[in-house]
Amino acid sequence: MRLNLNADLGESFGPWPMGDDAGLLGVVDSANVACGFHAGDPLVMSRTVAMARERGVGIGAHPGFPDLQGFGRREMRLGEAELVAAVQYQIGALEAIGRAHGVRLTHVKPHGALNNLACEERALADTVAGAVAAVRPDLVLLAPVLSELAAAGGAAGLPLALEVFADRAYTPRGTLVPRREPGAVLETSAACIRQVRAMIAAEGIVTREGEVLPCAFHSVCVHGDNAHALATARELRAALLDDGHALGPLAEVMAEH
Repeated sequence: MRLNLNADLGESFGPWPMGDDAGLLGVVDSANVACGFHAGDPLVMSRTVAMARERGVGIGAHPGFPDLQGFGRREMRLGEAELVAAVQYQIGALEAIGRAHGVRLTHVKPHGALNNLACEERALADTVAGAVAAVRPDLVLLAPVLSELAAAGGAAGLPLALEVFADRAYTPRGTLVPRREPGAVLETSAACIRQVRAMIAAEGIVTREGEVLPCAFHSVCVHGDNAHALATARELRAALLDDGHALGPLAEVMAEH
């Protein structure tokens, strides 16, 4: 397969560090950069974009709910107009920083609770996809496989890249096991590599119970805030290359699927 490896980055805030962005940007093909609502700040955003540009990594906006204290992982019920404005505000902020560094955004990937809700609720998914399309209809929507968000992105006419997660367990419905449940997050690099290899072999999601849900996918995500994120990304990239797969930018991967 030809695949894209992505990570959620730029999630430090002021003097509080989160993850190893410099290390991960030497491994991944695409960076989903926090836009200041759930994490990140203008200086962190700028530094992350600059590092990504230097390493030739594609840059995407990673908008979330306005929830710094909860890291964007708490559900919030915003009105449609407020949600549209919040998503567009965050995309616009990162796009401005990207332009200042001579970089154009390639994609958008919602974060945390916003992403989870949009994966299950079509009306909310349509709102998010519509907000992205109104800003730039050429932006790739990076959405989880088998999700309402993916369906909404297609309906909105957005270029669609489908992702699976290396470090998260799946339910029989194809959604992520909630973080509060044991086993929701895969705790070792070896477990993450086994999961990705299993999904490639099965040509679909492999649930926590071992069931296969067939689906195509373009990109594999490693969460940048996990303690073993850098080791996992490095070892996963090496394993995929050793298995004969190719890794590259989203646009190139999507063109070959």
